[in-house]
Amino acid sequence: MNVLRKIIEIDDELCDGCGECVPSCAEGAIEIVDGKARLVADRYCDGLGACLGDCPMGALTIVEREVEEFDEDAVEELLKKKEAEEKLAETLACGCPSAQMQSFEPPAREPGKSPYQVDSKSELRQWPIQINLVPTAARFLDDAHLLIAADCTPFVYPDFHRDFIGGRVVLVGCPKLDDASSYVEKFTEIFKSHNIKSITIPIIEVPCCSGLPMIVKKAMENANKAIPTEVVVLGVKGGVLERHRLSA
Repeated sequence: MNVLRKIIEIDDELCDGCGECVPSCAEGAIEIVDGKARLVADRYCDGLGACLGDCPMGALTIVEREVEEFDEDAVEELLKKKEAEEKLAETLACGCPSAQMQSFEPPAREPGKSPYQVDSKSELRQWPIQINLVPTAARFLDDAHLLIAADCTPFVYPDFHRDFIGGRVVLVGCPKLDDASSYVEKFTEIFKSHNIKSITIPIIEVPCCSGLPMIVKKAMENANKAIPTEVVVLGVKGGVLERHRLSA
């Protein structure tokens, strides 16, 4: 049943997908979807506006309109689900064999430069590669050229190893499915703790990838760092559509 009440409204034009509002919502009503903050459902928002002060872009406002009633029981179920998902993620991060760090040393080469080889081998130089699993204190991050890639990119670009990975430390993740605010926190700590030489961000032309450069930009601002950063937009059918520098 719809009732007239106060509720959060999010301005898509102002929202940059930084995710600062997500942890400030005690009801778990806000998530980052397709690189933008969204209400999961109207019934989860109590309309009190605790998240307003945490949006650096001023994209959140309180409005009054006819929406679903606030449902405390539904909120409790949502929070239980989120808590279970977080515990599962912690378990995987601590106990999964794929989280064990390893370092490899391929032949020396300039970042992103390599002659094509028919019997080409992996250019990967470290493990793990998932953003959530990489420790912020990992030594392989020292003086690194970072490749921060949306995790679908290697599947649309056949020569991903040859053209992107060589000479770089690889970090991959999904700005749509993962927690953007945790990404911002992790990259902030990495940028503060290590002398990062450069960053390359391959993303796909789809909207959900657009949040990744904004996450990196926010982390650089938090760390008070200005790191040379290139964003490479790939087509869903392959090929480079655009290259541009991430503005400070």
